[in-house]
Amino acid sequence: MNLTPLPAVAPAPAADPYELNKLAKRLRRQVGQAIADYGMIEDGDKVMVCLSGGKDSHTLLDILRQLQKKAPVRFTLTAVNLDQKQPGFPEHVLPDYLRSIGVDFHILEQDTYSVVKRVLPEGKTMCSLCSRLRRGALYRYAEEQGFTKIALGHHRDDMVATFFMNLFHHAKLSGMPPKLLSDDGKHVVIRPLAYCKESDIAAYAQWKAFPIIPCNLCGSQENLQRKQVGRMLADWERQFPGRIEQIARALGDVRPSQLADPKLFDFLALGARGGAVPDAHAWLAGEPARSETREEA
Repeated sequence: MNLTPLPAVAPAPAADPYELNKLAKRLRRQVGQAIADYGMIEDGDKVMVCLSGGKDSHTLLDILRQLQKKAPVRFTLTAVNLDQKQPGFPEHVLPDYLRSIGVDFHILEQDTYSVVKRVLPEGKTMCSLCSRLRRGALYRYAEEQGFTKIALGHHRDDMVATFFMNLFHHAKLSGMPPKLLSDDGKHVVIRPLAYCKESDIAAYAQWKAFPIIPCNLCGSQENLQRKQVGRMLADWERQFPGRIEQIARALGDVRPSQLADPKLFDFLALGARGGAVPDAHAWLAGEPARSETREEA
């Protein structure tokens, strides 16, 4: 599978400078707010920015570099790209771009492409295995180099889509948090674009004329669950503008007592008049209640 040819970097599209300035300010404000709300970056942090070559990670790196100049804390940024050895991958594009803007960077090389193509049958979605392999390579490098934070380019719409994917396909209320600790407890992962909507990021990336590298390994798969959820959310947004923003805000305003998870809220103690714990087996079996009193002789 070959990648489509990389288009030449076009000049920034003609647009209203006032609106573009507003867009840039809005993204900086939203990223700064997310960093502050979740304590994403601290003084002395060594941040690894995972740069895939897509619009989201390009925007993430650009906004973080702007904030770095005026941030109340000092931190370093290193862009890290994983070259997965897809046929036709333009290896020179990101290094040339990163050198031109003076960013510290490192290109990891690992042939995850061949692994995915060998293991998965034709027609099967590749994202799950590909992302696990990619995450493993990035985590190992982060540990070797002593990075204190790993920054990913997921945005507000990604977080909403993940919530619905978990709801529809895994029967659980969970999503993609703005900040998390990796399963092995070794890495803190942050998503500074958590408050940014995808359409703003797309407009910003076009304006800045980032050298976008498409991923045809996964992007060409029309049967992806994420694409299906994305189409659903896009339809909702067309019919009811602002709905995605409402859902995103709801993810940050959880009321455990208004849901149904007894691990998050003590429903057994709520309004209980005695100290006994209900016997689930007795309820399921339909056994009559046992009297604790005995007839006196």
